[in-house]
Amino acid sequence: MSPAQRNTDTEPVAETAVAAIARARQVVAAVANPGLRAAVFDGASADSGRPGPRFGWIHPDGTIDDELLSRTADVLRQLMVPEVVLAFGRLETLPAAEPARRRIVERVVEIVVARLAPARRVSEPVLNAAIAMVATDVATIRRDAVDIGLLRRTPDGSVYEFAG
Repeated sequence: MSPAQRNTDTEPVAETAVAAIARARQVVAAVANPGLRAAVFDGASADSGRPGPRFGWIHPDGTIDDELLSRTADVLRQLMVPEVVLAFGRLETLPAAEPARRRIVERVVEIVVARLAPARRVSEPVLNAAIAMVATDVATIRRDAVDIGLLRRTPDGSVYEFAG
C-alpha cells in the first residue's frame, strides 16, 4: 500500500498516521521504561490475562492487540519514505509563532534543496515550483528563507542560491 492510499474506507492516511504515531509513542513509553512498564501493566506481564490499562492497543482482558500494533508498524514504515509528503498534501498555513514557523521554513527549504541538488543556484520560477510541491504560500516561505539566511537572492530577485 502506498502512503497516498487510504487505510480504510473512511480514514485518510494523515488521520491514520496521527493515530499510529500516538500508539507508537504509548507502546515505546510503556515498554521501554521498566518503571512505566510496571505501572502500565500493574506489575503483571502484558499477556498475563489480568485487566490492563485502557490503551487502544491493550484489550480489556489485558492482552495485547497484535493486529493493531502490526497495522501501526505498517503505517509507521509508510511514514519513513520520502514520498510521504504526497500523502498529506501541501502545507496550507504557517504558524505565526516564530520558533514553529522557522522550523517549518527550515524543513521546507531542506526538502527543496534535496530535490534540486546539485543545483546551488536556481531561478525564481524553479524555486517557486519546488516550494509549491510542499507549501501553498510560496512567497512567504521564500521570503522567510531569505530573511533567516537559508537562501540568498540576486539584487533583481531572479536567481536564488542555497546558503550553507
